[in-house]
Amino acid sequence: MDKRQLIEWDKKFIWHPFTQMKLWLNEEPTIFIEGKDCFLKDIDGKWYLDGVSSLWVNIHGHKRSEIDEALKEQIDKVAHTTLLGASNAPSIILAKKLADLLSKRLPWGEPLTKIFYSDNGSTAVEIALKIAYQYWINQGIKSKDTFISLKEGYHGDTIGAVSVGGVELFHEVYKPLLNKSIQAPAPYCYRCELNLTYPICNLACLNEMEKIIANNNEKIIAVIVEPLVQCAGGIIVWPQGYLKGLRQICNRYNILLIADEVATGFGRTGKMFACEHEEVNPDIICLSKGITNGYMPLAITATNEKIFNTFLGDVDERKTFYHGHSYTGNPLACAAAIANLEIFEKDRTLEHLPPKIELIKNILNEIAQLKHVGDVRQKGMIAGIEIVKDKITKEPFPYREQMGWRIVKAARKHGVWLRPLGDIIVIIPPLIISQEHLKRLLEVIKDCIIEVTS
Repeated sequence: MDKRQLIEWDKKFIWHPFTQMKLWLNEEPTIFIEGKDCFLKDIDGKWYLDGVSSLWVNIHGHKRSEIDEALKEQIDKVAHTTLLGASNAPSIILAKKLADLLSKRLPWGEPLTKIFYSDNGSTAVEIALKIAYQYWINQGIKSKDTFISLKEGYHGDTIGAVSVGGVELFHEVYKPLLNKSIQAPAPYCYRCELNLTYPICNLACLNEMEKIIANNNEKIIAVIVEPLVQCAGGIIVWPQGYLKGLRQICNRYNILLIADEVATGFGRTGKMFACEHEEVNPDIICLSKGITNGYMPLAITATNEKIFNTFLGDVDERKTFYHGHSYTGNPLACAAAIANLEIFEKDRTLEHLPPKIELIKNILNEIAQLKHVGDVRQKGMIAGIEIVKDKITKEPFPYREQMGWRIVKAARKHGVWLRPLGDIIVIIPPLIISQEHLKRLLEVIKDCIIEVTS
């Protein structure tokens, strides 16, 4: 296909997400046509190191033969059947694998054995919110109508998910449409709104959370958080102990805890699930992104028997969970997910991460010394570099300068593909990236920060 024709059609017909289209229409887009390992090739034949895993979904690299074959085998049988009033083999097998995996990895409370399928992170969160709300309704408790979430939190872009979101840039405009939610301070130690430093800020954030719950306990449905790393809010890495403390608070006040591990799940933090780091079992967990290695849209919302059992009853009791999607439990997506989980086992993916995590840490320590780097943050294979105008005062660059975008565009000239969050450079490569390519990724970022900010 002719490149100029594709660009013309793109600008004429596609409305790109999280994109100011006025700027897009005046730029030449990158059009990817092929992927292999940790690299993407554009229509001009230039290869890029994929530094953000194609928006955090790619775990085991592009064009994995095991997943390719699983999809081919399934498509020769059937591409889609509904889970409404029927089932299919891949969805059953995957549910068993996920339930076993969650039980093994999160053994500190009620096992998360009940799997509800959907299509993406937002829908997984919507389902979690509705399950949590109806959990109380089914027990005859109708006073609970409010969620607690964190400032700078992000849980997706549908209305329920936005209601518990806290990124002002993304969510402010939709406030008149939103459901009831109370936002607690995020444990964002670099820009602590309480003007405290770790570990005092950690305790203060937990105390503030407990105060909110205590003052509103009768109406609180659940607390929803992204455990350990608030990714879209700026790669905000929590101090040690916050998640554990939050679980203890929820236990004291009999409040449900929802863990949105859409971004942090499947090895991103160095363990299969972020909650493992502090031995926490949520009451509900949301998973997506890395579940199919980016091959197919798929998400799950998993909960325990205790919650599930409150939905059981006679038909006229109307305790049924009336929620579903046309593509719920899609056999192709489930086949891809099964193959993806098997690669984790076959390749022992998690066992190979520690030296890569250490490499990121060491080079981030070098980057932290740069004049316009205010903070570096890392948890496992997730990292963020916060660019500031003044290192001492933490003053950011004016928004109009788009410093983060200027840095990643410079990196693209060097064959590294990145996408920033404002002036925070995001580093989330595929887990299978070699140490050689990881070092190159980080060194290009370092050089481009110097180039653009000097």
